[in-house]
Amino acid sequence: MSVKRSIHTDAIHSAIIAELEKINFILAGEVVKAFSSMKDREESALAKKTLELLGENARIAGECRIPLCQDCGSVVIFMEIGQQLVIEGDALSTAVDAAVGEAYRKFYLRKSIVRDPLRRENTGTNAPAFLHTDIVPGDALRMMILLKGGGSENMTALKMLRPTASLDDIVEYIAGHVREAGPNPCPPLFLGIGLGGTADVAMVNSKKAVFRGLGTSHPDPFYAKLEQRIMDAANETGVGPLGFGGVSTVAAVFIREAPTHIASLPVALNLNCHSLRCSEAVL
Repeated sequence: MSVKRSIHTDAIHSAIIAELEKINFILAGEVVKAFSSMKDREESALAKKTLELLGENARIAGECRIPLCQDCGSVVIFMEIGQQLVIEGDALSTAVDAAVGEAYRKFYLRKSIVRDPLRRENTGTNAPAFLHTDIVPGDALRMMILLKGGGSENMTALKMLRPTASLDDIVEYIAGHVREAGPNPCPPLFLGIGLGGTADVAMVNSKKAVFRGLGTSHPDPFYAKLEQRIMDAANETGVGPLGFGGVSTVAAVFIREAPTHIASLPVALNLNCHSLRCSEAVL
């Protein structure tokens, strides 16, 4: 197969900086609309006011170039690299980490990554990023960037259910975890769910799932119905916006499924806070 195209890591570097600037300061319009829709459905005055303030926070962040959250997150990047694409320049991971470091310095973003999980020395750059790569057909490079704050990431969960588990069991487990997480992940949540695969595949898919986009349903009606069941059950927990009570605990549910072993049924949960900071770029 002949190579059709090449790209230099300088272009990747620039694109990452641009996306990190955008998602740290600007909340997607679809998320703001979701706050408004939830506010209209709320009966609790406190929940309504909380949703209103979340929208106001987003407005101020965008207008004043103040980060949406003081926790500027871990940088998680999924790259789909076309097999007919040649990447020239620095090593890919080197270019990515240099871009993260430059963005967090340039835009005065909080640096939260420590070099070692036990000795806790801050790297001072918010790098390394957590980079996942896949080789796909074509000659393009697609980057999906997700910022995860510590509060929501700490509420991540994985349960290896028995393959005989029913849909009711799955819904009950997910709603129970959302109830237990309470205010810690800063709801209303954008809930990514990885079903199937191995444990590690399910966890990665739970993060990838949110890139399907707000306002969309799973293309398979079976899973679309399950997403709605999960959202209804989670909103019946009464956790509400920022844990103040109400019916707006989960704003959206995204399922990403994968083939799995006959003896396994992994269920992975990626709880994203109300500031859903994700974007994608194609080079």
